[in-house]
Amino acid sequence: MASATATGKPERPARASKFRWLPGSKLGRLIVALNLLGLAVLVGGALVLNELRQGLVNARIDSLSTQGALIADIINRAATVGEPEPEMDTALAADIMQTFKSPTTQRARLYDREGRLVADTDLLADRVEWKVLPPARAREERGVHLDLMPHKPKATAEEAQQQLAFEVGEALKGRQWAGMRRSADGERVVSVSIPIRHVKAVLGVITLEASDVDEIIAGERAALIPFILIAVAVNLASILLLNSLVAQPVRRLARAADRVRQARARAISLPDLAKRDDEIGDLTRSLEDMTHSLSERMDAIEAFAADVAHEIRNPLTSIRSAVETLDLVKEPASRERLMGVVKNDVQRLDRLVTDISNASRLDAELSRDQPKLVDVGRLLSDIVRLYQATAKTGDVRVRLEIAPGAEPVRVMGREGPLGQIFRNLIDNARSFSPPGDVVTVALGRGHGRVVATVSDNGPGIPPENLETIFERFYTSRPKGAAFGGNSGLGLSIARQIAEAHGGTVQAQNRTADGEVLGAVFTLILPDSEP
Repeated sequence: MASATATGKPERPARASKFRWLPGSKLGRLIVALNLLGLAVLVGGALVLNELRQGLVNARIDSLSTQGALIADIINRAATVGEPEPEMDTALAADIMQTFKSPTTQRARLYDREGRLVADTDLLADRVEWKVLPPARAREERGVHLDLMPHKPKATAEEAQQQLAFEVGEALKGRQWAGMRRSADGERVVSVSIPIRHVKAVLGVITLEASDVDEIIAGERAALIPFILIAVAVNLASILLLNSLVAQPVRRLARAADRVRQARARAISLPDLAKRDDEIGDLTRSLEDMTHSLSERMDAIEAFAADVAHEIRNPLTSIRSAVETLDLVKEPASRERLMGVVKNDVQRLDRLVTDISNASRLDAELSRDQPKLVDVGRLLSDIVRLYQATAKTGDVRVRLEIAPGAEPVRVMGREGPLGQIFRNLIDNARSFSPPGDVVTVALGRGHGRVVATVSDNGPGIPPENLETIFERFYTSRPKGAAFGGNSGLGLSIARQIAEAHGGTVQAQNRTADGEVLGAVFTLILPDSEP
């Protein structure tokens, strides 16, 4: 509305992001990064340990293959008898196998050419498998059946036997087999089966297996625990950071907004949040600017209401005095003068109410209408033609000066309010011009600006009032002008509309040889086509 002022806080420039090449907002990137970091730790740890496990398994296969090939070669050289059909001395081969087999975590088996088990290092070494017995059950739970020894699942033992038979069968065909399989106990073992060759004949198979795979895997799982703990710690840190950086500040903003609403405060202030260089800081600064702007507008509305009350009180007081005096005056001439005063004050009130209504609707019109390209030359031509069409004999004429053939001058704005600027300036210039004179309207552009001037040949403006004339309800009429013919809102409304469009209205005097020739009002607007 016309009471709005230009004394608001300067608009804060938007801060440039340091990571403009990343999509999303700063807090959004932080949320994504913190959540992905925990997953990255787990995935990275799993990949590293998986590579380590596979490397250990491959290393164990290579070791068993080398050892098995060595044992098979020694058996071929030292425990092979018979020509031209060679045979394997199983007793000597078993001794060789027992001698060269690692005595720790490896198990070796020797098969003849028919696939029959000839020797087993676990049996040759009289190794006894032992396990911790389960806790004894109560007598009422045991009944008559006493089961002290744990038994192996039949399906697991049969499946392990089938896998071993397949492995030995592949080796008897002359192909070395290496990989992982399940033992009769259900444990995973690394196993290799190497054929014992004499020239091209396969005399038997040596099978070596290592049963420490589960221990390796258990160690790897234990090694994965730190990665899991780190991932959990990262997620917990993410939760705490998001709570402290987002949830708590938003809650503080909500509470501050509630305080503004409940206490009818004029502004919201959270300086510590406004210093943040992220979206929460932007939101805080925007809320502070918004409430500050609303506070200034409320102050302006209160000042406008006070000015309106003051301006209306003057004609009302004059009317009341004239009406009270009217009954006491008996002379017709005096009564006629009093009636004239009443009529003038009523007209003044009507003009005030009309201008105040227009000023009150101005804010709504500026916020409701969407800016669009406006051809200023065409708009001025329509306005000037209207003045020329309605002019009477002796009225001040209006003339438009636009260079012929000039390109259209366009600005981004609202056509209705822009037309009101020109009408207010032209009406003001006509009111100060001598009867029958001319008011000149000119339009031009330059340096990225559109410049329109309204010039008159009146008495000019006192230098000390070049800015005062744009204040609300300010009027300075020349001698002989009709009292109350102007409300003093026209120039104030014109400047307000110009500032809403990013421009301004200025006033100055036209002089020649130190003599004032008249006043000129200059409207400056941003050019939409610089």
